Amino acid sequence: MSKQAILYSFRRCPYAIRARLAVRVSGLVVALREVKLANKPEALLVCSPKGTVPVLRLSTGEVIDESLDIMRWALEQHDPEGWLQGQGKWLIDINDGEFKSYLDHYKYADRFPEQSVDYYRQQAEGFIGMLEQQLHVTPFLSGERCGLADMAIFPFMRQFAFVDKAWFDQSEYTQLQAWLQGLLNGPLFLSVMDKYAPWQPDDETIIF
Repeated sequence: MSKQAILYSFRRCPYAIRARLAVRVSGLVVALREVKLANKPEALLVCSPKGTVPVLRLSTGEVIDESLDIMRWALEQHDPEGWLQGQGKWLIDINDGEFKSYLDHYKYADRFPEQSVDYYRQQAEGFIGMLEQQLHVTPFLSGERCGLADMAIFPFMRQFAFVDKAWFDQSEYTQLQAWLQGLLNGPLFLSVMDKYAPWQPDDETIIF
């Protein structure tokens, strides 16, 4: 068995993005395998039959196949920026539950013709407004500095903003706009968004 931990990922998936953010900030080294979701490699399905990303297979053979668990695992090994010490973790539960459902309806409104795209956006705005309010109080969702809540939620806010970027940019959510832009322009995010071809079993190892 390989002694290198392996991270199965998909570049644009928000769950995979937040896992990569935590692994990168922790300074841990893993082998990265980019997955084409329409043609999932057998090695991924052996690790995690549900076939979603991210999936982290440790050198011990243990498999972690939930993005938040991967984030926490990496940060428990090394948390140089104190992400785990931040506040606002309760916001992650809302993001991953109610808001994610609204986001999917908003982003893929043509799949849900029962209501209009404006209706689905308005449903999502309940959580968006909550984040805006928090960012009027502290510069980050986690408090005075960036933390787990920010980086776990940020990839989903990126998705929300880009469904209709013109609308988002002229919206009343000025604090959220500034927070999002700061993270999008940050070196950490840019460092985890390199493009790779889908992994094949005979490929050379990509060290992340």
